[in-house]
Amino acid sequence: MQTILSVTNLSKTYASGFHALKQIDLSIRRGEIFALLGPNGAGKTTLISTICGIVRPTEGTITVAGHDINTDYRAARSLIGLVPQELTTDAFETVWATVSFSRGLFGKPANPAYIEKVLKDLSLWEKRNNKIITLSGGMKRRVLIAKALSHEPQILFLDEPTAGVDVELRRDMWNLVRGLSASGVTIILTTHYIDEAEEMADRIGVINGGEIMLVEDKAELMRKLGKKQLSVQLEGPLAAVPPQLAEYRLELSADGNELIYTYDSHEEHATQTTGEPADRRTSIVALMNALSDAGIRFKDLQTTQSSLEDIFVSLVKGQRDANGGTHASRDKESAT
Repeated sequence: MQTILSVTNLSKTYASGFHALKQIDLSIRRGEIFALLGPNGAGKTTLISTICGIVRPTEGTITVAGHDINTDYRAARSLIGLVPQELTTDAFETVWATVSFSRGLFGKPANPAYIEKVLKDLSLWEKRNNKIITLSGGMKRRVLIAKALSHEPQILFLDEPTAGVDVELRRDMWNLVRGLSASGVTIILTTHYIDEAEEMADRIGVINGGEIMLVEDKAELMRKLGKKQLSVQLEGPLAAVPPQLAEYRLELSADGNELIYTYDSHEEHATQTTGEPADRRTSIVALMNALSDAGIRFKDLQTTQSSLEDIFVSLVKGQRDANGGTHASRDKESAT
């Protein structure tokens, strides 16, 4: 798939010496939905602001459809629509006027039919003549999205777009995102609702402490990093896990009535696709045989799989542990 956005060796260091971004390399494919995940202060907003030309990088290059964001700013920026976190817009303008004005800022000729379509898609048509100051918070966020779409961008950045909005708006927004992606618009979103990223994104990027920890196709990420657990409901309680089962690293519930076996999902995948366990010692079949040999009878089995949220929390916690837990408390992303 063709690359529409390329970020190479991007760093941002403030006058205070704080390193907000650290040698970031990132390529975004045309037409994909890319979710950028990270805790508060990870660098998400700083990265977006730098790509959009709001924050000047210390080093590195950014190109949008071949246009350098620094040397060819006007052409690069015209391809980008940005929906910021903050509800900042012209309070005393009407919805129609502010969205039409945003289109004109990019040198686009007037196109009332297009503006009408955008407003209708965002359920704003009935509010088109209302002043923005009279709108609810959810409606104001719809206006921000309409403004970002007004000049028909090829890339749309959504920075925490559903933070603090109602369920209906979230549903409408994601329907719109799917439609835009289907039409070829590239969507890059940051979100704290990891379930949205799990449902919507084609690829996932995780950023923490100003560094990209990984970029992976969502399905592949879930396959490689997801863990599964097998819960074995016992017919009678155990006082302890028998020594002959030590190699399986089983956990025994507090009441002794359940054994929990954690394994990699890719091991099960190998078993399912080849018909053979990936590792005889860690296969479920081998575990069942070992339980039988140990005289342990069970009445039920249940499996659960890691969610994207579980994977994200594990990744971030691992990096914090490796770095002494210093990143998040020092990041000044919100100031940018």
